[in-house]
Amino acid sequence: MIIVPEREIAALISEEAAYEAVEAVFAAMARGQAVNFPVVREAIGHAEALYGFKSGFDRAGLVLGVKAGGYWPGNMARGLTNHQSSVFLFDPDTGMVSAMVGANLLTALRTAAAAAVSVRHLARKDARVLGMLGAGHQSAYQLRAVAKQRQFEKVVGWNMHPEMLGRLAETAAEVGLPFEAVSLEGLGAQADVIVTITSSFAPSLMADMVRPGTHLACMGTDTKGKQEVEAALLARARVFCDERAQSITIGEAQHAVAAGLIRAEDIVELGAVVAGIDPGRRSDDEITLFDGTGVALQDLAVAAKAVTVAQARGVAVEVAV
Repeated sequence: MIIVPEREIAALISEEAAYEAVEAVFAAMARGQAVNFPVVREAIGHAEALYGFKSGFDRAGLVLGVKAGGYWPGNMARGLTNHQSSVFLFDPDTGMVSAMVGANLLTALRTAAAAAVSVRHLARKDARVLGMLGAGHQSAYQLRAVAKQRQFEKVVGWNMHPEMLGRLAETAAEVGLPFEAVSLEGLGAQADVIVTITSSFAPSLMADMVRPGTHLACMGTDTKGKQEVEAALLARARVFCDERAQSITIGEAQHAVAAGLIRAEDIVELGAVVAGIDPGRRSDDEITLFDGTGVALQDLAVAAKAVTVAQARGVAVEVAV
């Protein structure tokens, strides 16, 4: 079995490599070449933690595996990342475990890559202002990845705890963009693209705050009960997702579908746009919303790439099983 420790990941997988892997997974899913299995994700009743499993199989790439991990909100006080994950890969011909990969950074990279794929394929070509709702650890990855997809001229941001906005200001400066802290109303009034990345269980962004033509990448809702935007916003938008089954059970769409505001069958899987099956955005005035719950196949794709690069560079650890 190959072990790729978390400490090696940063040198093995770039943002560009993560983007390529995730975009390819979206297309493979749309073509029926890859499938995600049902997600298990629950509160464990200890340390306020959420813990679960995501798994899947990519028949085209022969990648089979599972990601185990979750969210421990108290970890920052311990000097640790709140999100903790590991990926286990298996030989699809024998079922034997073939690799264990540290997946904390990989999860951050693939989550940002998924948002970036949605922006590349759904945002207006003339989008110039990027709005960030949320300023936690993941927000920096989101900003960096999404900023590459359009010729943005400015970043505006809002966070429930304004003292955290320095992370967005620093990241915006890193990619060469000015940053402005704004109200939620100001964010909706200015932004052409909005990325939401919080762990909220109550909506912050209301439907009437968002302008026609905006693209939203809602990336924080991945558990029953979580919600970042008002359900009525999904009724105003054309809704896309990574996987429909997850979107309506643990994503933003869970609330809109339950309220009867949209139908599950109206939600388009983003892979259909990537694969050229669906046209995506239909007009410059249309609001598009990507409900990104995070699918196993994305984790497995970037983990498999990390294993390949680690072996080529001689940094993979081999152990007998």
